[in-house]
Amino acid sequence: MSLRTAQRASLVDQVIDQLKEQITSGSWQLHGKIPTETVLAEQLGVGRNTVREAVRALTHAGLLDCRQGDGTYVRATSELSGAMARRLRTAEQLEILEVRRALEVEAARLAATRRTDADIVAMETALARREQAWSGGDPTIFVEADLAFHVAVVQATHNRVLIDLYADFSAALRASIAAAGGTLEQNYIPHDGIVRAIAAGDAAAAEHAGHACMEHILIALTDAQDLS
Repeated sequence: MSLRTAQRASLVDQVIDQLKEQITSGSWQLHGKIPTETVLAEQLGVGRNTVREAVRALTHAGLLDCRQGDGTYVRATSELSGAMARRLRTAEQLEILEVRRALEVEAARLAATRRTDADIVAMETALARREQAWSGGDPTIFVEADLAFHVAVVQATHNRVLIDLYADFSAALRASIAAAGGTLEQNYIPHDGIVRAIAAGDAAAAEHAGHACMEHILIALTDAQDLS
């Protein structure tokens, strides 16, 4: 009796692993619709009940989103990002920005001691695109360009845990940058000091520059909340 249960569990686990691979590899895009239960069962050579159990498990983990009468969509690319997304949906904007400050200030400090020549080029390129996006006046484009710049800084740390954590935090960061962006029309915050300090290998200056940028954003957000 226990052997049959173990075999069943093992089969479901195998299907979970294969579906998860489609998600984490990008074969199924974030927010995209996945194949139907029937199609998956045929492709995997298992019963529909097995697929249903696997999809249910991944939905509970936060990776998939089952929409009644519509289908199943990719909600997150990892268990961590799924759990984080659920938590951040109920977080205050100030709380998110405070965590963002901790991540980005530390990233700037680490990047200054670990960056490569390629990292510097990537940051300078991202900074130029951020400046161009600001000049263009499109908030949506600016949010993506601003986030891409900070991703380039985080990548320069070569800390895989920090890189993965920041990637999982990105969805909430988009919301926080957009919220701050609404207050920045008269409060432009230059980021070139961060790049200069990192390129110079000055960890203290990079940390200070990153902290100064985030303090400007937090002040702008606080002022906007006081006026609302």
